[in-house]
Amino acid sequence: MYLYREPCKVINVILPDTYQRGLAFFLAAEEWVAEHLPAEEYFFTWITKPTVIIGRHQDINAEVNLDYCDKNNIEIVRRRSGGGCVYSDGKNIMMSYICPDTDVAKVFARFTVLVAGQLQKMGFDAAPTGRNDITVGERKISGNAFYHLPTRSIVHGTMLYDTDIKNMMNAITPSKSKLAAHNVQSVEARIITARQLKPELSFEQFYRGLTDGLFSSQISLSPEDIAEIEDIEKSYYDSNWLLKGESIKKQKIQI
Repeated sequence: MYLYREPCKVINVILPDTYQRGLAFFLAAEEWVAEHLPAEEYFFTWITKPTVIIGRHQDINAEVNLDYCDKNNIEIVRRRSGGGCVYSDGKNIMMSYICPDTDVAKVFARFTVLVAGQLQKMGFDAAPTGRNDITVGERKISGNAFYHLPTRSIVHGTMLYDTDIKNMMNAITPSKSKLAAHNVQSVEARIITARQLKPELSFEQFYRGLTDGLFSSQISLSPEDIAEIEDIEKSYYDSNWLLKGESIKKQKIQI
C-alpha cells in the first residue's frame, strides 16, 4: 500500500477566480510561488477550459492537430517542463506541487505517493508507477511532469475524473512508436478515469476526496501577487515560445 502516513505539512495556495483563468496563469502561479514564498511544500489544484499542453522540447506540428484545435476552440500552451503532450478540460483536475527539494526522483516519489494515498482513501486501487505516473491496474489515471528551478522543484499534472475523449483523441497526435512502447493502440486504451471506475462518485465528491486532509494550512495571495503572476503569464503567450522556431502559419495557433 502507498498510503501517505507521515504528518502532512503541505500548504494549500488559494488562487482567486480559478474558473475564469487560462491554463498559462496556473503555470505562471507555480513559478511565482517557487520564487517568492518561503521554502515549504505548496500544493494547489485548478480546472481549465479545453487545452492541449505540450512539453518544453516537443514539436508542436508532430504532437498537436492544429486545425482541429483551432476549429474546436481548444487552446494550446507550451509548458516549461519536459514530458509528453496532454489534453485537459473542465472534467479533470490539474495539480501543482512546489517544494524546496531538488532531487528529481525524490520529488516525484513524494508527490505520487501523496496523491495515490488520497485516491486509496476513496477506494481506488491506485499506485505510483514508473517515475511520474499514477495508475489503477494497468491504466494511467494521473500523469505528471517536472520543472526544476535553482532552489525549487515544481511537479504538475493531470488527475482524470473524466474527459472529453473525442477532443482528446482528435487534438493530440502521438506517434505510433510512442503508443507501441506502452503496448497500446491509442491514447484512450492507455488511460482510465475515476468516473469509469466509480460512476456513483460526483465530480465534487471526487474533488473533495482528492484534497481532504492533505493540507496543514493555507495561504491566500494578494491582488499585488496576482498581478505579478499575470505578468509572468504573458510570457507563455509569446509566439516564439509557443512555436519554438517551428515553421507554421501563425493564424492556426490560439495565442
